Parts: sequence; C-alpha cells; structure tokens
Amino acid sequence: MFEQVFESLRTATTTSINMQQELFNKWLGFWPGVASLPTGGTDQVQIIKKKWVELTAEMVKKQRETLEAQFKAGLKNIDESFRLAKAKDPEELRAKTVELWQKSVECMRQMYEAQLRDFQAAVGKWTELMTKGAA
Repeated sequence: MFEQVFESLRTATTTSINMQQELFNKWLGFWPGVASLPTGGTDQVQIIKKKWVELTAEMVKKQRETLEAQFKAGLKNIDESFRLAKAKDPEELRAKTVELWQKSVECMRQMYEAQLRDFQAAVGKWTELMTKGAA
C-alpha cells in the first residue's frame, strides 16, 4: 500500500517538474538570443549573464523550498490518514475523511498558487533584465 502511495507521489512530482521544464524551455524560446549570448566580450554582456545566473539560482531555491513544503504536507496527510482507523462509527469516519480531503485539496491549491507566484516573479525579473539590460 505504501509503495503505491510513494509511487503516485513520485509520478506526480516527476510530472510537475517535467511540465515546469517544458514551460521554461518554451518561454525561453521567445528570446532566441538569450541562449546564444556571446561567451566573451563587453562588460554589459557579462553583467547580464551574471544577473541571469543569479535569477535562475533564486528560482531554483524557491522551487526547492516549495517542493520541501509539498513533501512535508504529503507526509502530514499520510499520517492523518492513518488516524482515520480510530473512527468509532461510519459517520465519524466520513466526517474525518471529508475533512482530510478538504485539507489536502486546500494544501495543493496553496502550493500551486505559490509556484505560480514564483514563476510570475521570475518572468517579471527576467523580462526586466532583458528589456532594461544591466543598467
């Protein structure tokens, strides 16, 4: 039973990461010059490259924090699901199951909203970097 839960969690996480990478690659495709910036040269290009790396590192750090929060919430939900066995009658079991389901859906909503906010912030910073340059 636990193997199925962990396999489902792994599959969901992998799918989420793959989707985010695909979105990032498509978004990056809008600026074809970004991927092929010259390797040497002007100070302006070096400054833009440095800021690009900093913004990317910041986004990866936020993604890691979000994933850690998702795993903690998932473990908490698994722990709470074991407590369902302590229900004394079917009505109590139903009520606790509905409550757990509502908490799980709310947690997922909050996590996806946080990811969306982080992505929007990153897009805003990258757009600003590309339009205003390193000024």
